[in-house]
Parts: sequence; structure tokens; C-alpha cells
Amino acid sequence: METFENLVRAEFAPKTTYLNTASNSLLPARTVAALQDAVRLRAQGRPLDLLYADVEACRAAYARLAGVPVERVAAGATVALHTSLIAASLPPGAEVLTAEDDFTSVLNPFHTRGDLKVRAVPLERIADSVRPGTALVAVSAAQSADGRIADLPALREAARAHGARTYVDFSQTAGWLPMEADAFDYSASITYKWLLGPHGAAFLVVPEDLGDLPPVQASWAAGEDPWASCYGPVAELAHSARRFDSSPALFTYAGLRASLELIEELGVDAVRAHDLALADRFRAGLAALGHEPVPAPGSAIVSVPGLGRLQPELSASGIEVSNRAGNLRASFHLYNTAADVDRLLEALPG
Repeated sequence: METFENLVRAEFAPKTTYLNTASNSLLPARTVAALQDAVRLRAQGRPLDLLYADVEACRAAYARLAGVPVERVAAGATVALHTSLIAASLPPGAEVLTAEDDFTSVLNPFHTRGDLKVRAVPLERIADSVRPGTALVAVSAAQSADGRIADLPALREAARAHGARTYVDFSQTAGWLPMEADAFDYSASITYKWLLGPHGAAFLVVPEDLGDLPPVQASWAAGEDPWASCYGPVAELAHSARRFDSSPALFTYAGLRASLELIEELGVDAVRAHDLALADRFRAGLAALGHEPVPAPGSAIVSVPGLGRLQPELSASGIEVSNRAGNLRASFHLYNTAADVDRLLEALPG
């Protein structure tokens, strides 16, 4: 624990009580330095080879965190882009099962197809709602609005029983909850929340057989030899998930490499223990004040109905949380302390 605390203290010095990682994280000091180095490299007109190497280092680090071979990881910019690839792979009339009010990036590409049967059910019923003819089940591992965690093992078994593919968005859990991406056909995550990265990077994990995804967005970056694929149609797509890459935001990956190194140094299990202890402290404090959060046991996100209206007032006092669907949403990460939790509780009505 001393090593954990020393690492965190060396990397973060927030000027607010920052409890909003579910929106975006603070950047570690090492990440800020890496971003500055990357900008300086380009400003000086030096070769950018080091920045392209950062992309591959990030891909490898994410593969380790996800528990899959690096060949199954594609690098892009947004979860919505990755969802669009999966949506494009489905035949007309295919049924996609989703959770009600899930995050838009997980849902909208299926709806905009116009020829898919998209069915939404309460999160708690999603595993029981898989049926014969369901082609794909798409869900966030944890709900953005309130932190509720999907029963992914039950979902996986139900999908297998009915021959459906699975797609999981780990954006709200990657970095504090083990991903186990190999248990699902597809999974994705952005990297600017619990993975501590800058905006502009997201990863997609695909099956070993690449899942019949059409590389409809393929550019030179998706070629087996990218630098030989810059002119005319790509003659040979990458034999790995890299065929689903989009041209990388190099500065972002330069910073992300440092962020992922920190997550691996700390260990996801240690981060999880820290984050959940703070979330549980907040839940206990809410109960003492007479407030009941949305039930989300084991989540680092705590959402309190009816208190979202307090967000501007809290922000003005230096406490950063979110207003989501009328709920006050607080989210806890490695740079937070018990004092942060207590300060928020003291600012809430009793």
C-alpha cells in the first residue's frame, strides 16, 4: 500500500476535490510530460518514429490489461466508431439486444442502420432476454448514468446458449475492474476515464477470426505494410485486428503510453480495492444523511437520485461531480482519498 500511495502522490496534485472520473480522469504527471515531449518533437521537426512506436506500445499494454493477444486489438479514436464496424457486419433484419438507456455510443450505430431489429430491455433482465434469433447482445459493463454493473457471466452463457455474439463496452470499468475481454466476441473501451489517458484513443478487441467485420473505414494505417499503402486502394489489409485501425492521434498515444504504464505498475486489483473502499464509504455516508443511491454494488460509480441539481453549486465550491439523468454521480479513482469523500458528504443536505 505504501508503494501505491507513493506512486499516486508523485503523479497527482489536484486543485479540486475531483470525483468525476466517469466523465474523464485527471492526467498523471508522467503523461503530461510525455505529451509535452511529443509536441516538442514535432515542433522541432524531428522524425516521428517514436510516436508511432507509442501506438504499438499502447496496443500491447491494452492487450495485457484485456487478457487477449495483441493481434486481436485494433486502435481507433472512439467507441462509436468501433460500434459502427460491428453494426455494419450484421445482415438486414438481425436482432440486436441492448440495455435500456445505455450509453449512446453503444446503441446509436445499430439504430442508424435502419434495417436492424434493436430491442431494449432493463439491464437486470438482459441475460434472461436473449432468445433464439438474437444475433448480438450489446451492453456496457457498467452503466454511465448510474454505475450499475451488468451480469456479464450470465450474459455470456445466455448468448452462447442461443448462438448470439456479444459486444461489451468496458469504458466505465477498464482500469479498475478486470476486463476478461476473451470471454466476449467484441469489446471496446475509450481510454480517458479510469485508464488515465488523454482524449482521442479507443481500443477494439475482436475474435481470433476477426469476426467478419468489414473494414469499411480502412485507410493506409490498416494495411499490412502501412507505408506501402498510402496511394490507391489498400492492396493488402493487415492480417490482424490492425486492419480495423484508424489513423492514430499521435500525441494522444504518446501520453497514453505513460498512463497505461502507471496502471500496470499499480495493478488493477489494487486500484479496484482503493476505488471501491471510497465508493463504499460514500454509500455509508449517504445512508447516514438519509439518501439512497441507485443500487450498484461493487461499482466505483455512485449515483444519487434527485441531487443532480446540486452539481453547479458543488463545482463552484471546488467539488467536481456530474449531473446525469437528474442524479448526482460521483466516481472514485486512485487519486481520491477518504477526505475527498467526506468533503462531498459534508456539502450534501441531510
